[in-house]
Amino acid sequence: MTWSHEDIRARIGSDALMQRLMTAADAARLITDGMVVGMSGFTRAGDAKAVPLALAHRALTDPLKITLMTGASLGHDIDRRLTEAGVLSRRMPFQSDAVLRAAINRGEVMFIDQHLSETVEQLRSGQLAPIDISIVEAVAVKADGAIVPTTSVGNSASFATLAKRVIVELNMGDSPALEGLHDIYLPERRPSRTPIPVVTADSRVGTTAIRIPADKIAAIVVTDKADSFARVEAPDAETSAIAGHLLAFFASETAAGRLDLTQNPLQAGIGVIANAVLSGLKTGPFDNLVMYSEVLQDSTFELMDAGKLRFASGASMTLGPELAQRVFADFDRYRDRLVLRPQEISNHPEIIRRLGVVAINTALEFDIYGNVNSTHVFGTEMMNGIGGSGDFARNAYLSIFIARSTAKKGALSSVVPMVSHVDHTEHDVDILVTEHGLADLRGLAPRERAGRIIAACADPAFRPALADYVTRANRERGGHTPHILEEALSWHARARATGRM
Repeated sequence: MTWSHEDIRARIGSDALMQRLMTAADAARLITDGMVVGMSGFTRAGDAKAVPLALAHRALTDPLKITLMTGASLGHDIDRRLTEAGVLSRRMPFQSDAVLRAAINRGEVMFIDQHLSETVEQLRSGQLAPIDISIVEAVAVKADGAIVPTTSVGNSASFATLAKRVIVELNMGDSPALEGLHDIYLPERRPSRTPIPVVTADSRVGTTAIRIPADKIAAIVVTDKADSFARVEAPDAETSAIAGHLLAFFASETAAGRLDLTQNPLQAGIGVIANAVLSGLKTGPFDNLVMYSEVLQDSTFELMDAGKLRFASGASMTLGPELAQRVFADFDRYRDRLVLRPQEISNHPEIIRRLGVVAINTALEFDIYGNVNSTHVFGTEMMNGIGGSGDFARNAYLSIFIARSTAKKGALSSVVPMVSHVDHTEHDVDILVTEHGLADLRGLAPRERAGRIIAACADPAFRPALADYVTRANRERGGHTPHILEEALSWHARARATGRM
């Protein structure tokens, strides 16, 4: 779509800033070999779109390498296009693109897998190389240079603040009604930082725009491309069963006086399983729920529409096509019950611990003692990254991990003697859930956990072998956490060799 000068001027606060309008190709030329580039975008929402694609096109004839930092994963195949053009030398802190993943696993792109709360902390303190240029998607730019983000904040505020120069992608396709949704608060520098004043999920403690000097803005590129849609799947028998086990557990904890979901906010990791499980709360007995999470997915708005959820705080909104159309067509219905924050605030350990968050995240596999692998297949092949699950698991009131009990049509067990890679140690895991049942690990020693996890969570086809391993480990080796080291990873070795555990 072609936008008139008047339409664009209504989104840009001064004639001086209008002079910085340029094409995506011209803006991409501001990026040179060896630069560190920070791009907006958090789980396919609010990502820079035109300039990175122009950069990939340019690199086909004018090769260059950059270090790319984002909030989380990008949409519109941007990571794929940049990888295929040979642009990426280093990437952090999260990704979900198959082509980039393959390049990472071949060692062609150095991937730094980080807790999502930590990237800008390290930038701020000089532990990472400084950002040369930040590219931030915006719905408007104020006369003083303040940037109003679109559907995510992620790391955009800190990238823009810390970068030497900023390129703004002004997305005319996003509604001006997004203004006012954001709460931009950046922590003070350590070690004399004062407490972050978020005391409830609906606390607003910052500004509605990213405050930077206007003279820092090097270019404004007009775009109108919508966010990529989330992959949405309807709950199936397995995810419905997981949701059922969680609902029964929540009811039991509530009856015992240990949980109040009107006060303890919910967090759910990104992905099909977590989204489907959270959707299961629509049929549960709990009302007046609150959410303090990273990504506001379809389930967030489904719970609002069902009258179950009163408020949701996140760092981005990532929706499927049908729900996106419905939500943004009637956004005023939701906007007073939403806030989008920088990810270092949505994922900040101080706030997660203070609010008593109930964290629900997804595991690739977990072992009989409660250690969780969220990132690596067979211990070596990176999937997407740890994301924010560690921020929440270590600090949550309840740390819950969910998974289907098997993968590859039953060939692989998600419950194993020893995980092939550890992202979340047994010390950070309270509850494990599969479609078969729920294992409450609180207050249990490792020998006690093993029996409970096998009985509640493992698929029946794998329970005898797991029980046999535990029996022999106890008898032959003993110790606080009994293992037969020669066999502990034999399940994975067998699967690599034969395709089955």
